[in-house]
Amino acid sequence: MTAGPATLPVQKPKALPVILRAGLLCGVLDITAAFLVYGRFGVRPIPLLQGIAAGLLGPRASNGGLPTAFLGLVCHFFIAFSAAAVYFALSRRLPFLIQRNIVSGVLYGPAVYFFMNRVVVQLSRARKYPFSFELMAIGVVIHIFCVGLPIATVVRRYSIR
Repeated sequence: MTAGPATLPVQKPKALPVILRAGLLCGVLDITAAFLVYGRFGVRPIPLLQGIAAGLLGPRASNGGLPTAFLGLVCHFFIAFSAAAVYFALSRRLPFLIQRNIVSGVLYGPAVYFFMNRVVVQLSRARKYPFSFELMAIGVVIHIFCVGLPIATVVRRYSIR
């Protein structure tokens, strides 16, 4: 007989290495997906990264060349590490996030997507675009597979003995 999910031996890993691994994996997968998907819509990587930097700089980000693209990449990874840190912190209080990491990751990805689009982007200086159901559906799917599941899987991996 195997132990059920409720009896998994949970350990308390050091937060920083787990958050760094989860955030790096999430950040790489998410930006790769963004390059691929938005590339199909004609958006090149540099303007896409400048669009991320526009959250801080506003419209002038598009005139900043590689430095603002680099700032956009830094902002992107800051957000990825933040999403990983929040999940890790929540998992210390809610063992369900470790025990049922697949379900949790599938739910966490869209939660991050909607928080980003309905709170962070709205409060930022980035250009606001009209709602598109197609782009929302694509964004939710990307966030399930490139944000929620990778973060949940890495946190579980380092939380189970």
